[in-house]
Amino acid sequence: MTYDLHMHSTFSDGELIPAEIARRYAGKGFKAVAITDHADSSNLEFILRCLRGIEKELEGHGIEVVPGIELTHLPPEKIPTLAARAKKLGARVVVVHGESIAEPVARGTNLAAVTCEHVDILAHPGFITLEEAELAREQGVFLELTSRRGHCLTNGHVARVAQEAKAELIVCTDAHSPEDIITPEELMEIVRGAGISKKYSEIITSVNPKRLLGRL
Repeated sequence: MTYDLHMHSTFSDGELIPAEIARRYAGKGFKAVAITDHADSSNLEFILRCLRGIEKELEGHGIEVVPGIELTHLPPEKIPTLAARAKKLGARVVVVHGESIAEPVARGTNLAAVTCEHVDILAHPGFITLEEAELAREQGVFLELTSRRGHCLTNGHVARVAQEAKAELIVCTDAHSPEDIITPEELMEIVRGAGISKKYSEIITSVNPKRLLGRL
């Protein structure tokens, strides 16, 4: 059972409407997905209202579609307030756009995310520090390995630091287009390519996302 808990639809900068996302992922054999469109205070309520409004409709595709959000390029001090607001508005998965080396993310974003009780996933956290990974473990924030071009360049570093800190890992596509949607087998290869053992890779792809959804 494979999950992908970070992707984007036409509600932000993705190319697919939610129904097509559901159909395409179901066709690949995924168990559940979370649509986590990019948001700040200007569009947070709009995105979650739309996703919550079609949640039941999407069940007809034979896959669980979870409403979420990715808080993106916020001043770090704004993350706790908007993450709490997102949960109140119905986001089951709150992702924070981490300090990827591919984009000019504000320094301090990783730290703000891993110390926030309302954040579930810190996406593509770049050169995350050991201290930040330890805080993620304590707070129960999952650190993301990603197949997304550019963001994936630090997967090996994230995997190494997370294992040293005993922080939980998760793997996601951060899909924006049909070409970004890969198979469960390819998702496993992303994890293995980051230097993770086969046994732990199976936990990251199947067990950890199920645990994350189960606690929500």
